[in-house]
Amino acid sequence: MVSPELARRLTELARETGRQQGVLLDRLGRVTHVIVGDAHKLFIPDLTRARAGAGRFRGLRLVHTHLRGEGLTRDDLTDLSLLRFDAVVVVQARMDGLPGEVELGHLDPAAPDGAEEPWHVQSVPSVYGWGLDWRAFITDLEARFGTRDASRRVEGAEGCLVIGVTTGKLPEAQESLDELERLAQTAGLQVLDRVLQRRREFDGRYVIGQGKLQEVLVRAMQLGAGVLVFDQELAPSQLRNIATDTELKVIDRTQLILDIFAQRAHTREGKLQVELAQLRYRKPRLAIMPTAMSRLTGGIGGRGPGETKLEINRRRADERETRMTQELKKLGRDRDLRRRRRSRVGLPQVAIVGYTNAGKSTLLNTMTRSAVDAEDKLFATLDPTSRRMRFPEEREIILTDTVGFIRNLPEELVEAFRSTLEETVQADLVLHVVDASDPLIETHVREVERTLEKLEAQDSPRLLVLNKIDAVDPLEWEALRQRWGGLLVSARTGEGLSTLIDELERRLFQERARAAWAPDEAAL
Repeated sequence: MVSPELARRLTELARETGRQQGVLLDRLGRVTHVIVGDAHKLFIPDLTRARAGAGRFRGLRLVHTHLRGEGLTRDDLTDLSLLRFDAVVVVQARMDGLPGEVELGHLDPAAPDGAEEPWHVQSVPSVYGWGLDWRAFITDLEARFGTRDASRRVEGAEGCLVIGVTTGKLPEAQESLDELERLAQTAGLQVLDRVLQRRREFDGRYVIGQGKLQEVLVRAMQLGAGVLVFDQELAPSQLRNIATDTELKVIDRTQLILDIFAQRAHTREGKLQVELAQLRYRKPRLAIMPTAMSRLTGGIGGRGPGETKLEINRRRADERETRMTQELKKLGRDRDLRRRRRSRVGLPQVAIVGYTNAGKSTLLNTMTRSAVDAEDKLFATLDPTSRRMRFPEEREIILTDTVGFIRNLPEELVEAFRSTLEETVQADLVLHVVDASDPLIETHVREVERTLEKLEAQDSPRLLVLNKIDAVDPLEWEALRQRWGGLLVSARTGEGLSTLIDELERRLFQERARAAWAPDEAAL
């Protein structure tokens, strides 16, 4: 762990200067840093460029002196966790300059989840005769951590912590964090823990404050999490600060939703819409992205000082955004042409909207006997799907399933998907599907209404459908009906669908026919 010669030299210098002395040693025992503190503590230099060791550890151990007989301090053990040291060793500097008692601290794989002190400390009377085999010690420690992490991991999924900060009410923040957890799982992450902090105001540098960030990093180290997912949209500087100080992957809610949309997009238009939204999100953050969009420059017209890499990246992003916008406009014109053709045929258009995972696709499949992808996941359906539905009297309508809404839906996505969501604006009737079994039904209805206002579709004829009543106690059905005034259905079991079909027929055919005859009746 530390040779007697090195320990004695450190304690001699500590007594001579009256300051703590320390060194950082790599796995081969080489000194990489010499650190001189004051009488009370050391100040660790910036190690962000230091090469990390295997697994969770940096590949460096800290050996330093204490002058006043105190053992490993809380600061020492916090540095152990935050800086991913292999171990921290303190050697007492006796009054005669010789090394005294030694304490060793290392992260403990046997510490229970949530433990405030995820480390183990042991004392040794003297550095002389200390026969610890360092190579065997660190190999065994990493192996035990690897075994523990493997037992709690889902294969192929990165471990993450979900983090929320609020200046308002905690119950609402808890609901938002619950949803963030489901989003993370939908994106393929494994949520290992969650953190929620209430503050008077957001921290401008870290959102959650430096002290809380240290606690989060200790927790991430303890659980082996490699990703931090924030419920707030992070400013570019906050994203850079958190990523730099933790050396973990950092994403925010907007980035997470964009990633899910990228996984779900299958059509050419859907992929373009997602890419455009991602590009608009990333443009202000190009200065902090670790890797730049690559295109070789040089040759004639490319020599001399030219542009900086950041300027080139921004220009390429602007060019790409312009091309995608033009292509999406063309696809939008094609979609509008198809919509007008359907209108000339005279088939009523019905758009199905609702909060994500409310059962819209399942309802479309049941009503039209289709096989649109429908999973119990957020944003299982991204690309809009239209199907014909025939009534008993040979009447037909066109049902269109649209992308699900969610709270704080990124503005970039609303704008990118505006042409697709125009199906909602142009529809003769909007079916607002709500998950009747969801305890947050009121919040979800409000979010859908808010998004419809953004799309200027708030005046479209509306029919509320309370879906998933098979998951609700029948004794509560009447209360739901009175509270919301909608139709109770179950897309999975077929309960209430006949009533829904009768209501669609009445609104789309009987009322339209009555309205068409009204002027003639008035003339008579």
